[in-house]
Amino acid sequence: MRMCALPPLTSSAAMKAAGGRDGGEAGWRPHDVVRLSRLPKFDGEPVWVRDAFLYAPFAVVRRAQAASGFVAIGIRGAKRAQRYGTWVEHEDVEFALAPEALLTHAPLPGREQLPAFSALAALRRAPGCLAQFVWGPAGSVGFELATGRSTATATSDLDLLIRTPDKLHHTAVERLLAELLAHAQRAGIRVDAQLETPAGGVALAELAAGKPHVMARAADGASLVDDPWVKAADRSSGATARPDTAVTGAER
Repeated sequence: MRMCALPPLTSSAAMKAAGGRDGGEAGWRPHDVVRLSRLPKFDGEPVWVRDAFLYAPFAVVRRAQAASGFVAIGIRGAKRAQRYGTWVEHEDVEFALAPEALLTHAPLPGREQLPAFSALAALRRAPGCLAQFVWGPAGSVGFELATGRSTATATSDLDLLIRTPDKLHHTAVERLLAELLAHAQRAGIRVDAQLETPAGGVALAELAAGKPHVMARAADGASLVDDPWVKAADRSSGATARPDTAVTGAER
């Protein structure tokens, strides 16, 4: 996020995690695309924000804390550097689309041949590791599918969100990454996958690297964790993760 408005309230007692059907008060999760009935204006707002909202009255739920009754969102501009973080009230949200819901949305006519959309279509058809998970497109591809407005380009990455509530074997992580890299190579683009874990968002490539700690991005910030399937509250209380033999349906 290149710029960010000040939160509507700063009292820590009034803050809640933005998005999170397992804890957020309104049921929106990070990377959901929401259609807005209005966009409140805050001091210091970039000049491009109003034009972006007129072009596409949508935003993306972001990982940030929000006061009660608000949700943290990001506005996308026409340029890559134009990203603005702000907040809207729950009543401003008309509806939301999760990344996995966008798999049923077709690209705009004539745009299905863009490399990112071509790679997405191939992944939808592939009976590989990814098929065992709940997943969907995020980033510019997801935004275009949700809004019907052209945002992806011929050089756009394909960003994916993969829901992994259960612990994965390292071998399963490696196989999943290898599958996505093969599709990326065939399409001539980069496929960037993020795992949604109990500790927050974790890059698939980072987890596959086998480092002792990985970066988990949550509403209260980013932190290095040794096991992203252990929630922060459990980690602080000294609870341990389930044994590494736990697997998802991909390995059962």
